[in-house]
Amino acid sequence: MYVTGRFPLLVAIGVVPLVLLSAAGFGAWTVLGGWVLFIALVAAVDVVAAPSPGSLRLSRDVPARAKLGDEVITRLQLINTGERTVRARVRDAWQPTAGASAARLRASVPPRESRTLTIPLLPRRRGELRSEFVTIRVLGPFGFAGRQRSIPAPGAVRILPPFRARRHLASRVQRLRELDGSTSLQVRGQGTEFDSMREYVRGDDVRSIDWRATARSTSTMLRTWRPERDRHVTIIIDTGRTAAARVGDETRLDATFEAAMLLAALASRAGDHVHVLAYDRVVRARVTGVDGARLLPAMTDALAPVEAQLIDTDWDHAFGEARRLARRPSLVVILTAQESLSSSRDFVTRLQGLPDASTTVLVGTVTDAALAETARSDGSVTDLYRAASAEATVRDAEIVAHAMRRAGAEAVSDTPEQLPPRIADRYLQLKKAGKL
Repeated sequence: MYVTGRFPLLVAIGVVPLVLLSAAGFGAWTVLGGWVLFIALVAAVDVVAAPSPGSLRLSRDVPARAKLGDEVITRLQLINTGERTVRARVRDAWQPTAGASAARLRASVPPRESRTLTIPLLPRRRGELRSEFVTIRVLGPFGFAGRQRSIPAPGAVRILPPFRARRHLASRVQRLRELDGSTSLQVRGQGTEFDSMREYVRGDDVRSIDWRATARSTSTMLRTWRPERDRHVTIIIDTGRTAAARVGDETRLDATFEAAMLLAALASRAGDHVHVLAYDRVVRARVTGVDGARLLPAMTDALAPVEAQLIDTDWDHAFGEARRLARRPSLVVILTAQESLSSSRDFVTRLQGLPDASTTVLVGTVTDAALAETARSDGSVTDLYRAASAEATVRDAEIVAHAMRRAGAEAVSDTPEQLPPRIADRYLQLKKAGKL
């Protein structure tokens, strides 16, 4: 049962007969009791006369997945199994971050018929969005009260990361094609394989001349090489407490997802095997053994519900999990935030045992663009203190990056917008140099 805004007005109207009848000699309590009985009777008649919400059966049409930033259209079908027309007000119980309208929808469903309501969602965060029930209100004939029931109608939609860095993919794929095709390497490296033979032209590296082929030919022949395929790229995404910090309008974790997806899409186009691991103290997401066009959908689906945990990451076990994904990976990319001297000691210590002759380690860190600006600001005493704190943070980050390089890893740090293309460019440079 519920009452509408008319019901308090009906109660307030009782002041008039209470005053008039009291002045006419009737007892105030008698008049008050009679009026309360009257309004209770009106409400009871409204509730009894209203059709039962239980006569409605519900059916949902919800997409399984959608990308963050896109409008999600959901549909709710109301099927009247009763013998009376049901004029209902409907409110779907989506969580606030789903972006559903707070207004109640109206529907009039004749007996043995159905009506479909369209409920658009504008999700404000990625992850799993759920609605477990729908609340139905049916008003009585007088409009003072009615029946209300919450009917179970579970529905869920998974909101995927937006992958805004996709705009950088086309240009990097074009460079990859040039690297893999027309601009074959002249000098063999660790990560190259034989491509073709061609005639020597002035400016070519003489170390690539094939003397046996030259002896059998009338011209000087040159060997060319191309980047080797079927290499392994392992991406470790830190989901510990440092990933929960906000940089701009999003968390560091969301920014690292963009870098991971761009690199994975590029490496997949290059024919390499990509392994993805989201880890803090347990595995939050794992994608391995998926190649080609299926890789990116599998990654976005696995990473969508992952959230940063307010705990320190166990890097010893994280690197152990990475080694199990690929026994001899060619490239390990660690997406984390290691800027504090105190909190990064364990990471740098564990990092020293990861690189070897066949492994290149790249550590990517999302930085706040406003930090450098704050370090250069002046003005009031408060501004100077903030500038000094920001400058100390920048200096600590440089010291940690230097420690990573001493441990055998490459450190790349940039803003959320620039980190994904920088890591992709470094991958292409390794391909071009024959190191991958």
